[in-house]
Amino acid sequence: MHDEAVRNAFLVQARACDSLGSPFTARLCRAVSARLDRQTEVGQKILSWPGDVGPSGDSVPLRLAGALHALAIEDKITPLVDIAPENDDTLWQACEDALRFHAAFILERLKSPPQTNEVRRSAVLLPGFLTIAALAGKPLALSEVGASAGLNLQFDRYQYRLGDLAWGEKSDVFLSPEWRGNASPPDRRIEVIERAGCDLNPLDPSSAEDRLRLMSYVWADQTDRLERTAAALQIAVENGLHVEKADAIDWLKRRLAAPHSGATHVIYHSVAWQYLPDALKQTGEALIAEAGARATPEAPLARLQMEADQTPGSAAITLQIWPTGEKQEIGRADFHGRWVEWRGWKAN
Repeated sequence: MHDEAVRNAFLVQARACDSLGSPFTARLCRAVSARLDRQTEVGQKILSWPGDVGPSGDSVPLRLAGALHALAIEDKITPLVDIAPENDDTLWQACEDALRFHAAFILERLKSPPQTNEVRRSAVLLPGFLTIAALAGKPLALSEVGASAGLNLQFDRYQYRLGDLAWGEKSDVFLSPEWRGNASPPDRRIEVIERAGCDLNPLDPSSAEDRLRLMSYVWADQTDRLERTAAALQIAVENGLHVEKADAIDWLKRRLAAPHSGATHVIYHSVAWQYLPDALKQTGEALIAEAGARATPEAPLARLQMEADQTPGSAAITLQIWPTGEKQEIGRADFHGRWVEWRGWKAN
């Protein structure tokens, strides 16, 4: 029965990859679902996985896909993505060879959950930052929870097209999501006076091993994402970007205790808060609400979120700003930032 659950988890992941524009990763997951056996140490490990294998649990299919992609990036195996779609037998033989001859590397990678830092989410968050700048009229001090390598901490170093709005200086990272809605966000200059982020397992853009890990979890047939991530990592290296290794709640306590007079302190997160245990989420919500109660017009606090809600297939973009405490859903977006449905802030 457990073998069946594991195989089904790979099929669930395959359907998700199809919907998110990665036919190769979907094909790979289906091949593993159909053919993985216990004849290799890796196969035995996966088919005996003790927890929830699927996307809502330990994401074992993406752990395996990332390990195989890392081997290909390092030229240790032939890139599986180059195998023609009709050659399923060839694809599986290449996978099986990798499982057999690179077992130690793959087993080590299976120990850790996938780590991504989707740069296109900056195009989802930017309309929120522009709205905050328009409402408060102050520089921004940034605090990102679950920042990974910090690539969305440097959103202001990218170039954008958001509907009719062109924003940002020339950059090697250009973001232009499909824009849904009849309006553009406010056109405002943003001054970032401080940026900080935390993650339980942050990735260092200056580390070759961490760059490999981040690139390996980008799906191998999505060359635009690979190029964008590589360019964003280079910008991060050039600017000495650093994410602190810390528990989100402990870090928030420290960040919210620090004064930011003359600036708007923005707490933000994208597809991160939802993974906190319920008790920690409640503690975090209380911390932010307490800090909001202390906010003043001279030192406003804002919270910008891109997180899943009850609507399947997309994330809600919500903004709350203090001292008023008003909260609105200002849009929705694809989880990978491929499209943004902009609603904007409605003045009362």
